[in-house]
Amino acid sequence: METVLNKEKILSEEQSFWKEEVVYQIYPKSFYDSDGDGIGDIKGITQKLDYLSNLGVTMLWICPIFTSPMVDNGYDIADYKGIQVEFGTMEDLTELIEAAKIKGIKLILDLVVNHSSDEHAWFQTALTDSNSPYRDYYIFKSGEAGNPPNNWRSIFGGSVWEPVQNEENMYYFHTFDKKQPDLNWENPELRQEIYEMINWWLEKGIAGFRIDSITFIKKDQDYGNAPIDGNDGLSSVKHKTRNRPGIETFLAELNRETFQKYECVSVGEAPGVPYDQYDQYIGEDGYFNMIFDFHYADIDVENGSEWFRRTNWEPQDLKELLFKSQTAIQNSGWGANFLENHDQPRSLSKYITDETYQNEIGAKALGTLFFFLRGTPFIYQGQEIGMKNFQRESIEDFNDVSSIDNYHRSIMEGFSEEEAMNFVNHRSRDNTRTPFQWDASENAGFSKSNKTWLKLTGDQIEVNAADQVQRPESIYSYYQQMIQLRNRSVYRNALIYGQFTPLETADAVIGYERSGEKTLQIFVNLSNQEQIIEAVGEVLLNNYPELTEQNHAKILKPYQAVVIRKGGNHD
Repeated sequence: METVLNKEKILSEEQSFWKEEVVYQIYPKSFYDSDGDGIGDIKGITQKLDYLSNLGVTMLWICPIFTSPMVDNGYDIADYKGIQVEFGTMEDLTELIEAAKIKGIKLILDLVVNHSSDEHAWFQTALTDSNSPYRDYYIFKSGEAGNPPNNWRSIFGGSVWEPVQNEENMYYFHTFDKKQPDLNWENPELRQEIYEMINWWLEKGIAGFRIDSITFIKKDQDYGNAPIDGNDGLSSVKHKTRNRPGIETFLAELNRETFQKYECVSVGEAPGVPYDQYDQYIGEDGYFNMIFDFHYADIDVENGSEWFRRTNWEPQDLKELLFKSQTAIQNSGWGANFLENHDQPRSLSKYITDETYQNEIGAKALGTLFFFLRGTPFIYQGQEIGMKNFQRESIEDFNDVSSIDNYHRSIMEGFSEEEAMNFVNHRSRDNTRTPFQWDASENAGFSKSNKTWLKLTGDQIEVNAADQVQRPESIYSYYQQMIQLRNRSVYRNALIYGQFTPLETADAVIGYERSGEKTLQIFVNLSNQEQIIEAVGEVLLNNYPELTEQNHAKILKPYQAVVIRKGGNHD
């Protein structure tokens, strides 16, 4: 497997606080409900800080808590400086920031500036007054012979163009839902408003931002039709609006006017960026400190496209994608490593193909695989206790707009209702949005309410935090050990700043090395068959009670994962 490493760049690696963090992502609506209304809130996060501190995390990324009609669960913002009432108040957030700081935990927020809510005051003014300067804060176009301006399909299905009421032949543009109109980044006055808002938040003491859908802010200004790619006669909006030429001007200005002025962290959600452009994004003068790479995360669907285009991937495919990703990031800058997030299904259900091992063994194996990669690890709530996908029987049980769209798209493409439901159960974003399972009670300790905003996964008797916190062999305890090894052991420099090198192994085994002053090897068997590895040294971490040796080789049991100090005590 060919890898080309820029060793000079690696050896001169600058130490930065955000490279040493362990980030925990919170979906506030589903984390903990402190007031019994069935919806998680800011006070709920504050009340669970001991749990997070004991786990060992050092930074929280909190999904949007801003004023919003919640069409896309907060990713449709109506007031960038307001707090959504169901989550609490600005005082609650200030209290959380201060309480977390006492425990050595920083906070970053979601920054959603590709679009706003249609209930934002800017958009409401733009709609009611076509001569208002706010009309140019968004994208309005005239139709073509009674049809929308072009044939682009939104990410959530249907045309990207929505007719403007009481204005004949006028439309506004939305990459996502029709209630999420895109902001017009071509307008310098809008950009300055955005920068002022970002700096206002940074002055409040947050540690930075995860930046949502940022590769969509530049649109091809011809707004021409694109090749049809579905039975609906439309073409994916991605062809003309994702990571387009000219975006570099906007992103460089964004960085210069905001993030560079503060000691903060910027994490870009940057799908669609080819590896040969990573240096622009995360290099020495890059737009962001780190970005998420989705090339391997979308391994189960073709080209990260519609959910009905599923793949039959093998561990070897994941290995190649992972190594390619790590090499590209290592040569350019820094990455944000993840197994799960609010847009992805549960990793146990996605990456462990033998359901027998969708258990604590499998969860620990996946944890080991991703946690010691080069980059900052991001843990999504529930991942550390092994939460899994749900199994829904009806589309009525879904809240996620993307799930509902993919269900209907699948049927339009010729699949049966049963097949469509199967696709959605596998891939629904609701899989990771179900209420956190704090204990084995009826509502999993998430809420005192009889009704939660979203149905539970339903396996809280087997999978819950109260049980795992007290068991030394639990997934939660294993995550504590991983955090201890990476951040607080004599191996921290090798595991944080050390060079990443792929190892040659059997197809079903992913093996890599992290080397600095000390050298550690990580091996993960992603199959239900025993696998042989060649390794000599002290076992520092193991998701099984022991590692079998045979004729100077070592035998990995199904889904066994180990971290080995190369050469043991004699290197």
